[in-house]
Amino acid sequence: MTSTALLTDHYELTMVQAALHSGAGHRRSVFELFGRRLPDGRRYGVVAGTGRFLRALADFRFGPAEIDDLAARKVVDDATLDFLRDYRFTGDIYGYAEGEMYFPYSPLLVVEGSFAEAVVLETLALSIYNHDCAVASAASRMVMAAGDRPCIEMGSRRTHEWAAVGAARAAYITGFATTSNLEAGRTYDIPTAGTSAHSFTLLHDDEESAFRAQIESLGRNTTLLVDTYDVTRAVELAVRLAGTDLGAVRLDSGDLVAQAHEVRAQLDRLGATNTKIVVTSDLDEYAIAALAAAPVDRYGVGTSLVTGSGYPTASLVYKIVSRADDSGRLVDVAKKSKDKASVGGRKFALRRLDENGVAEAEVVGIGERPTGDDNDRELLVQLVSGGEIIVDTGVEAARAHHAAALAELPVKATRLSKGEPVIPTLFVDDAP
Repeated sequence: MTSTALLTDHYELTMVQAALHSGAGHRRSVFELFGRRLPDGRRYGVVAGTGRFLRALADFRFGPAEIDDLAARKVVDDATLDFLRDYRFTGDIYGYAEGEMYFPYSPLLVVEGSFAEAVVLETLALSIYNHDCAVASAASRMVMAAGDRPCIEMGSRRTHEWAAVGAARAAYITGFATTSNLEAGRTYDIPTAGTSAHSFTLLHDDEESAFRAQIESLGRNTTLLVDTYDVTRAVELAVRLAGTDLGAVRLDSGDLVAQAHEVRAQLDRLGATNTKIVVTSDLDEYAIAALAAAPVDRYGVGTSLVTGSGYPTASLVYKIVSRADDSGRLVDVAKKSKDKASVGGRKFALRRLDENGVAEAEVVGIGERPTGDDNDRELLVQLVSGGEIIVDTGVEAARAHHAAALAELPVKATRLSKGEPVIPTLFVDDAP
């Protein structure tokens, strides 16, 4: 086991020290993770990172190495080190299922436990959810723009090496078909794919030698990169060497729409009617939508995906919303500061659906479950009970859930133009 306990901020532990000193550290508390707004113009967000967070929670232990480090740097006092040495999260956690859609003030995660054991999870939860939700929210829009054409995740070289693994996982949950990242394939059992880059062609004395070597090694079903020199000549050469069974050609530069039409016509003239066309080159959801009328078969997406297509964080926060008073009774608490207010009280949420099963609103109850119709769907599921993970953390369940949740949204959710959230968030007092 590799401890995740120091993947946190200094002030989490100094808060624990002061709270233990005052005696309030053992008060029962409720923390919630939520976003006050969606990124500008986005119509929905996607929950991702749940499985990664739960795995990290299981390894959140202060072992001898972590305790020795904190002691050497005098981060906290000896009494707090004793508390951390025995730390185990023993509370309950509820959350939206991974792959679910979320909206402003949706309670994505509800953490119940003592203040001391819940507050130290803040940075861990936010660092995972803010990254993965940002990537998944962008990826979902890309998959929608692509329609029935597969998307390939290939952003590893455009982000931190371990962020790339999380990004590949988040993208797969929203419907990406494969990833180029082998660690994501190993860790999360995501299908991987890839063939060659321009350097492979440039290594050889000429393009024919490069193509011949790739075909002989990887087979006729391989994908040949045809824009290193002259695209028209390369396509003719590719079909001559591989025959009409050539798997695909890849375009990575130039006017992709015009080139796709020209290459498709050339392939068809050469008899390679089943050879696919893969396009790459800084694609985002808008570029993918612009290629909808072009004869493209697959999209490879990198930079825009791993950076959330302009929004690299989901801007989620983790706030205490309820805590026990001296009598042990839970009381609501909330931050009131300007522009950063929170809503006090433990939340419950359901997705209000019309008679056709189409989402109408996010209904959030404070302190009690909102009343819904028979077809309304409760959103919070228990993830952790008494410190034990009780849900499937795999990607396939999350992928299936995302597809079902996306199908519930009104059709205007598919619009890429800027707009308001596709459904409103209603607190229970406001709900009809």
